Amino acid sequence: MRFQLRPDGPLDFDQTLARYRIWGEDPASRLVGRTFRRAVSVGGRLHGYELSWAGSVNDPRLIITVPGTRSGRVAETVTGEVSRLLFLDADLPGFYRMAKSDRVLGELIRPLYGTRPTLAPAPFEMLVGAISAQQVNLAFAFTTRSRLVRRFGRPVDVGGHTVYGFPEPAVIARSKVGELRALQFSTRKAEYIVGLARLVASGALDLDRLMNCSNEEVIAELTNVRGLGLWTAEWFLARAVGRGDVCPAGDLGVRKAFERFYGRGRPLSDRAIRQRARRWGPYQNLAVHYLLAGLRLHRTRTGGGA
Repeated sequence: MRFQLRPDGPLDFDQTLARYRIWGEDPASRLVGRTFRRAVSVGGRLHGYELSWAGSVNDPRLIITVPGTRSGRVAETVTGEVSRLLFLDADLPGFYRMAKSDRVLGELIRPLYGTRPTLAPAPFEMLVGAISAQQVNLAFAFTTRSRLVRRFGRPVDVGGHTVYGFPEPAVIARSKVGELRALQFSTRKAEYIVGLARLVASGALDLDRLMNCSNEEVIAELTNVRGLGLWTAEWFLARAVGRGDVCPAGDLGVRKAFERFYGRGRPLSDRAIRQRARRWGPYQNLAVHYLLAGLRLHRTRTGGGA
């Protein structure tokens, strides 16, 4: 099965998906050349798909191939995931209009034009990734998460490439902490991930319901789960739910970006960061993404690395 989507631009595919090249090969989301591959589960069966693109930033075309099926349900599921991944609902034109009144964001529009933050395909996948990233560098977090995917995920061949479906909560719920320790997760993180999986698998934590709750309700419920704090809850709102009015001020990268662009290198408190972010209203999420991307550009240009 092969079909196309014609989303509203602007959309720069290469810059939007660049995060999948930074730390190495992601076994659940493989970006090779200009083809992106993932797998979705429909009715218990895993279906791999390929995503490529054509057209211009302002007039983009998505080409999706799902080998071995002509199911409308599969096509609908893949379309939904691709739309989430590329954050096609994001109001970039509105953000750009707002950003022109901000000296920093206004200067980032041109080099990052069409760049969108990628959203997590599923809330459980996002939370496992967030736990993996707690208090370690992102490269090591990526490594341990990749090991988890290969250990507990199901593989499927897509165009000659092996892609793993992200492990289902029920699968990880049946695992032991020692199995995750063997993947180099700390004991505490292993406990957090297994505990989260058991809550989700049992229905005690309904992540799909949370996607429709208010920011305050999401934060209250997630921070009640062992291992999940405000940092994780705010990133969940930004990168799983796709809320616009969220700024994860406690994130180290976010703080460094604000200090670089607005603090002249001086330390800024969470309160000061949130106060500035509130000026951007429903575009805080996009603004934070552009500041983080802008910080990477600055480091690359000055020889500071990615």
